[in-house]
Amino acid sequence: MAIAYIVTAYLAGLWLMLSDTVVFNVLGIFIFAHAMIIAAYLIHDCAHYSIFKNNKYHRYLAEVLLWICGSSYSDFDSIRHKHFRHHADNADVVSFDFRVRILKYPRLLKIIRFLEWMYIPAMEIVMHALVIILPFVKDSRKNFRVRIITMLLLRTLFFVALASISIKILILYPVSYIIFLIVMRFMDIHQHTYELFETLDKERGSEAKKFDHEFEKTNTYSNLISIKHPWLNLLVLNFPYHNAHHEHPIRSWHLLPELHKELYGSDEAQVLHFRDLVKSYHRYRVARILNEDEINLPVKEMKENFIGVDGVSFLTAH
Repeated sequence: MAIAYIVTAYLAGLWLMLSDTVVFNVLGIFIFAHAMIIAAYLIHDCAHYSIFKNNKYHRYLAEVLLWICGSSYSDFDSIRHKHFRHHADNADVVSFDFRVRILKYPRLLKIIRFLEWMYIPAMEIVMHALVIILPFVKDSRKNFRVRIITMLLLRTLFFVALASISIKILILYPVSYIIFLIVMRFMDIHQHTYELFETLDKERGSEAKKFDHEFEKTNTYSNLISIKHPWLNLLVLNFPYHNAHHEHPIRSWHLLPELHKELYGSDEAQVLHFRDLVKSYHRYRVARILNEDEINLPVKEMKENFIGVDGVSFLTAH
């Protein structure tokens, strides 16, 4: 059902955006964005081998879904490796910590801050752009160069073909993609108070044994869209049931609500309320760019003052 929805919404959204009718264009923007959102979270399930009995099919499906998400410059193995490190080390593990480096470029930081103030997810766009750029800068990632050049060529031809039908697609697609990035980031920024390590391209170091399972439980949060109406969490393929997911990472998305109920019942110790997260997203949208939350924060007491972090998407495998 999820795969059928993604394909249908992707094609329908594309058709509506290519239409001559403005109302259809607007509708298409949101349908297309939602197709990308569900595709991204199904990639997450693929990374945990939680859909098919034969693991090779996870790779096949994920590669198609990466194209749909506009994230095909990374391959499935890279995304899975980064996400595995996140679970195994109970940390945010990256190969490039932008917080350390962006301070050296004050003009760029000023532009990013202005765009973020305008609710444009500039930092997230930069993180996705770095997936393309870093392999041409870092020798440790040079094996991705052929893939990136190939994907750039194929996606350019794809957009040329679409633009030949309706030039509006060159505006409507980026708007839809920005909506997709906003939703993806909103779901990411408050799910953990983990330390960040720039060791993705290296052998696992001391961080691999630094944090235990108890740390994982107390520094992971379930940011449910709705507690009273759990069906609303299907809008993001149940990704907000994050504590349940970390307890049993191979449980597929459709099993998480029942697992959450089984594990926690009415206990909301690790559940964050949607209204607080919306307030936080708005209030700290600029400050969050360079923020790094401390571990073991009293998040429940902080409510809308829990800032969260940028740049931790599982789709940006660097």
